[in-house]
Amino acid sequence: MQQKPQKKDHLDSDKPAAVVAPMTTGYTVKISNYGWDQSDKFVKIYITLTGVHQVPHENVQVHFTERSFDLLVKSLNGKNYSMIVNNLLKPISVEGSSKKVKTDTVLILCKKKVENTRWDYLTQVEKECKEKEKPSYDTETDPSEGLMNVLKKIYEDGDDDMKRTINKAWVESREKQAKGDTEF
Repeated sequence: MQQKPQKKDHLDSDKPAAVVAPMTTGYTVKISNYGWDQSDKFVKIYITLTGVHQVPHENVQVHFTERSFDLLVKSLNGKNYSMIVNNLLKPISVEGSSKKVKTDTVLILCKKKVENTRWDYLTQVEKECKEKEKPSYDTETDPSEGLMNVLKKIYEDGDDDMKRTINKAWVESREKQAKGDTEF
């Protein structure tokens, strides 16, 4: 009986008490501030992170798919930094895409699948949001209808003074039309 506990003690000393991953950082910061540009072959995303050039090269990781990329910078000033961009406007070449770490900057190079094409937006979502804001121009409808739509939008978005002013102008315009005086 005594040998059995001794053997157990001997085995316990060979095994580590617990395998604990070293604590690297406290939390992950989501990166939302970036700039981008393009050439005929690449879409370039610039992310400014102070001191990123001082972390080990393997701590800056980028994973590419045909329509997305995600960046993870580990252990920079006691934090992890993450940026995920899904739904890129157009497909990219995963094999041709890469990253460069420069002084205080990470440069992500997304290789365009179709070269010599212009990207007006970085993501599909950005495109949809911007196009929703643009007024639509329909060449087959009456131009005064477009003006009326603009005035309706101003009226809906305006304050009480704006609504009174538009109402007054509309009433005066109708009165002139009724009299036959169409000059403005």
